[in-house]
Amino acid sequence: MNQTKRTLLKSALAALMGAALLQPVMAQEKSYPTKPITFVVPYSPGGPLDGVARLLAEHAGKTLKQTIIVENKPGAGGNIGATMVARAKPDGYSIVMGAVATHAINPWLYKSLNYDPVKDFEPVLLVSEVPNVLVVSTAFSDKNNIKDVASLLEYAKSHPGKLNYASGGNGSAGHLAGELLKQRTGIDAVHVPYQGASPAKLSLLSDQTQFMFDNLASALPMVHDGKVRALALTTKATSDIMKDVPTMEASGIKDFDISTWFGIFATGGTPNTVVNTLHQAFATAMQDEAVKKQLLTMGSDTKPSSPEEFAAKVKSEMEKYKEIVKISGATAQ
Repeated sequence: MNQTKRTLLKSALAALMGAALLQPVMAQEKSYPTKPITFVVPYSPGGPLDGVARLLAEHAGKTLKQTIIVENKPGAGGNIGATMVARAKPDGYSIVMGAVATHAINPWLYKSLNYDPVKDFEPVLLVSEVPNVLVVSTAFSDKNNIKDVASLLEYAKSHPGKLNYASGGNGSAGHLAGELLKQRTGIDAVHVPYQGASPAKLSLLSDQTQFMFDNLASALPMVHDGKVRALALTTKATSDIMKDVPTMEASGIKDFDISTWFGIFATGGTPNTVVNTLHQAFATAMQDEAVKKQLLTMGSDTKPSSPEEFAAKVKSEMEKYKEIVKISGATAQ
């Protein structure tokens, strides 16, 4: 056998061996999922995000014909649960309900993270995006004739150092929104952080603080009960949930766009075929009436995004919050 024939034979054998090696991988991807999927929620059980995750898991599991097990792994502002999935095998069997905190705020808030919010994750789809809303207590607004953002700013400028605003903690969306308002308008207001939104709202109702930026769903009951007055939404678009409430931009505050969002991520390096399978299953689940109803109670009517659209949003949000966290001066260990 001459040299040319030997070379051709070796090439043919190599090609056959390569194809044989690829077959199990291709078969594995094609048959995904073949076992239960772990869906990490990086926050405590019982909250709105946890409830949505469990509904989605139930309905997406039917499409995938596999059990999706929801595991709550709270701690460090969501970083513990996010890290678990970032360090998991990139095979689609570990996914996380990431949020604006884990993927846009925490990278700038914490001095060090055990994950890269871009490189260590594959975005699957955006599940929900909800405005925050600027609220004042009805008693405070009635006493001082505060009916809109302009009158609040007028009060602030005529009462320097007298305004306190509440939030659920340093680095929270409410804190950052308050600091952005101060930066955009030049008003003097003191940030008063609490251990969660509930005590922050109690401080507002007891006149210990004068305003706060609350999640729309969380604020709705107080608005409907007449305990607080909603002055403006923090997103560029208005909400069908509060059609009569203007946006901050419509109220004269330029470049003000802050929302609470969350969505599903797989581990970085997960094959595109697996990501697409997950996307299709969860996008279908989002069309279920029970899921849509749950999302609407949170003030969200978000449509499923493509993985590419969600990835672009994450990068854009990271850039935005880099500036806002810097303005706030907030840090976390």
